[in-house]
Amino acid sequence: MRNRKRFPVIFCRSILLATAWILACVVESAFVASAPSLLPERSGRQNVHAGASADDSQVHILPVQGRVYMLVGAGANITVQVGEDGILLVDTGLATMSDKVLAAIRSLSDKPIRYIIDTSVDQDHTGGSLAIAKAGSTIAGGNVLGDIGTSATEGAAVISFQTILARMSAANTTDAAPEGAWPTDTYRAPQKNLFVNDEAVQILHVPAAHTDGDSIVFFRRSDVVSAGDIFTTTGYPVIDLARGGSIQGVIDALNVLLYRITVSGPKQEGGTLIIPGHGRLSDQADLVVYQEMVIIIRDRIQAMIEKGMTLDQVKAASPTSDYDPIYGATTGPWTTDMFIEAVYKSLVTKNGTAPSGVAPSAPQGKLE
Repeated sequence: MRNRKRFPVIFCRSILLATAWILACVVESAFVASAPSLLPERSGRQNVHAGASADDSQVHILPVQGRVYMLVGAGANITVQVGEDGILLVDTGLATMSDKVLAAIRSLSDKPIRYIIDTSVDQDHTGGSLAIAKAGSTIAGGNVLGDIGTSATEGAAVISFQTILARMSAANTTDAAPEGAWPTDTYRAPQKNLFVNDEAVQILHVPAAHTDGDSIVFFRRSDVVSAGDIFTTTGYPVIDLARGGSIQGVIDALNVLLYRITVSGPKQEGGTLIIPGHGRLSDQADLVVYQEMVIIIRDRIQAMIEKGMTLDQVKAASPTSDYDPIYGATTGPWTTDMFIEAVYKSLVTKNGTAPSGVAPSAPQGKLE
């Protein structure tokens, strides 16, 4: 009798939970339909990612937490830290979107733009640096200001890993950029630290990942990390072999994000928030799903290589098939086939051996 009395209560509770879940899905779908710009498709740089113009796009502002905001719609996602010292940016988007990015920044603060941090050399991350850096001003004083004059403060400081400057300053290459867009402050150590707007900002180099010059930026007090193209929610990771990228480097970088930086909130929600290179604002739970996906696919392709399978045979075996509905693409600048090929060649290069008919790619070293 006791079980009979409890059954209607349990049944009604299940119906209520199911109804609430369906209602939440409907609301979320309506939100996404009305605000697609907050969940952007991966627009890309002109040599690996999509090169389409974003002239007709709009830049949208998403408050993250603490002093940090996220700008969406200018190419790669842009991180903005606002405070009394001025404005710090992580990446600047496409060159064609500079005016709209500046307008969005000015809607947040009229303080000067002090710092720009480049997470990679990709043009959808650095294209706006020329115009946006010119609109800013560097913090200088004392002997520097006295010796050089007011020109010492002209333009925001642009910070990056050393290889980005080497690539952008190399003439007649796809990465060549105007001198005004070059980094003015580079680092070669594993980490560079700043203290801006009452907050410690850590810039960490993650070697041989998306490229050989990637940085991730952690805002410690706000508890926000800007991941660049190490982590995206819109596709498989882009492994740029020609610029020193590797599948193992991507995994190592994801592990840094997962085990050294991010902390989950109550019930595995919230906590440290992650601004991806492309896609929606995320937390550690999203990162775990992405990291596990990359590791699983790496292990599958590694096992196929050990069996002596060729690249064509690996592609035919579809090692990504269960993840393709979420991350896959058959057209565009970065397809599933391109991802599989990059993983395959990266692993073959690492192992120093190749199945019959496949030559290992030359190792990609760091630029000095």
